[in-house]
Amino acid sequence: MLIDQATIFVRAGKGGDGCISFRREKYIPKGGPDGGNGGKGGDVVVVGDDSLSTLLPLTPRPHYRAKKGIQGMGKSMTGADGEDCVVKVPLGTLVFNAETGDLLADVSEPGQRVVVAKGGRGGWGNEHFKSATNQTPREGTPGDPGEEFTLRLELKLIADIGLIGLPNAGKSTMLRAVSRAQPKVADYPFTTLSPHLGIAELTDERRLVIADIPGLIEGAAEGSGLGHDFLRHVERTSVLVHVVDLAPMDESDPIENYKTIRHELFEYAPELAEKPEIVVLNKVDLVSEADLDERVKHITGRLGLARNERPLLVSGATGSGVREMLEACWSVLKADQPIENWPAAHEKQRAKGPLHKGS
Repeated sequence: MLIDQATIFVRAGKGGDGCISFRREKYIPKGGPDGGNGGKGGDVVVVGDDSLSTLLPLTPRPHYRAKKGIQGMGKSMTGADGEDCVVKVPLGTLVFNAETGDLLADVSEPGQRVVVAKGGRGGWGNEHFKSATNQTPREGTPGDPGEEFTLRLELKLIADIGLIGLPNAGKSTMLRAVSRAQPKVADYPFTTLSPHLGIAELTDERRLVIADIPGLIEGAAEGSGLGHDFLRHVERTSVLVHVVDLAPMDESDPIENYKTIRHELFEYAPELAEKPEIVVLNKVDLVSEADLDERVKHITGRLGLARNERPLLVSGATGSGVREMLEACWSVLKADQPIENWPAAHEKQRAKGPLHKGS
């Protein structure tokens, strides 16, 4: 279960009060002021933890409070600072002020620490106020209150590769084929209701983190289906693998399906359409060899590809072409340059604008 949004209340610790005290020792009846300052209140700190993959641990406990500072004491002793309250979050978490909408933190690295609520300053003891003209001050100040906020946490998956496509294009089957992830697979739309992460190992030194992004349909950018909730996860992926069903059960046009997703990406955030994209024609096992070549030529022509360029042909169910797809992803991710079967039509289309359905 992936929980990708949470709301919590945080309160930093109050600073300790300053102490009013006078030195009293044998034979020193009027030793002067020696009241120490109060300690600083604890901060509320958000820390990135790469062992977490969801905000679920935060939901049972919505309130987080740091310890208050200790009051100052006599003999010029300053109170101890309050203990910080540490809130561990998964990498890719954005922290917003729920009231103003301001972004307070973008936690993207392991061990990254961001103070989201500062503890109050400790109060002054009466020793602080002594002077030549005020030798017996009888005043101290209270500690300042700590900051408190209601925070909205939003998790955006950090992955190398993002699998996008219409429901039932075979994205979950693809993720199962390349990793140990076990997303639900069924023959009806919207089987996948939350994003899934998997790790594909090419060699001991080469690994790809792959995310299955569910729920993209026509109108997703406006909130239709599940897309509005999960399109944000595409923003953190480096390379998009556009999975196109070569043999849709509803007999829809694969090219029109492709254009639908491209349009939704552009409508949600134009920069998403600029990400490197690899087109994969999935479910080749459901098409006869005689018909496959004709379909691929037809799709290649409509995408505007050259004769020597072809989309990747893959079957997530049988594993055919999966290795070639992963190597292509690695090439684009690490070399940051187009591969031979990366559709050149994307570059031409970007100069004209987004791909709209029916264009």
